[in-house]
Amino acid sequence: MTKLKFPFVTLSMAIFLAGAAHAADKPADAAAVKTATKTATKTTPAKAATPAAGATTATWWGHAAWVITTPGGATIAIDPWLDNPNAPKIEHPKTLDAILVTHGHFDHVGNAAELAKKTGAKLITSYELASLIGAPNSEPMNIGGTTTVKDATIHVVEALHSGGFGQDKSGPKYSGPAVGFVIEVGKGPILYHAGDTDVFTGMSLIAERYHPTIAMLPIGGHFTMDAVGAAFAAKLLKVKTVIPMHYGTFPALSGTPAQLREALKKAHSTAKVDEFVPGEPQTLK
Repeated sequence: MTKLKFPFVTLSMAIFLAGAAHAADKPADAAAVKTATKTATKTTPAKAATPAAGATTATWWGHAAWVITTPGGATIAIDPWLDNPNAPKIEHPKTLDAILVTHGHFDHVGNAAELAKKTGAKLITSYELASLIGAPNSEPMNIGGTTTVKDATIHVVEALHSGGFGQDKSGPKYSGPAVGFVIEVGKGPILYHAGDTDVFTGMSLIAERYHPTIAMLPIGGHFTMDAVGAAFAAKLLKVKTVIPMHYGTFPALSGTPAQLREALKKAHSTAKVDEFVPGEPQTLK
């Protein structure tokens, strides 16, 4: 499997310059990626228990990339940059029903086009970004839209972030609004993947309308909210569980799960932190 890689000038500068680039746009400097992996902030959570049969499970692929499976047999990839520096050294999914992409930056589009072509999965993203990715089976959507994939009902919600696709002399192409996704699983949890965002007051409306129980929130800072922002988000969302993501991939993303736990404590939030190990599936409750 060909790995998707990127050139880095300085790591914090590079992720900004390449932020709108598609994962396959340019060759990479392998040494820079290796350096990024070594210098990134990491923690070592306890090994997860084997998921129960018939449960909703999530597998973290590092950064903001996830693969979700549901009791009804749906397999859904979210922001599938599966070749990121912290990705597990395992085979890419061979079967997918849907691929959800929150916005056009390379570290979220990732392997979406390749996976859609190989698996026949439906690509669900903004109207503009769907046309730019060019997957053979796309369902362009916008904020407020809802679709279903087997026993999963997927709602498109707002996010507070920029978006641009591709990298050429004229700059990135407009790729529609950045979004998040709420996934209601039949006989399972209600999961919110925030994408890249800062905390915003509209999260209270997401809570009131969709009642998520689990929130996957970025905590790295610099390009998204940090751990303190994520703690405020958890309170607005009224979730029981926060799963931290989008941290440790590059030195600029310096937030940590430990900082999130401390911030939740200071914010008097009762949400617990569920820390994942890349490549190890865990049950979502």
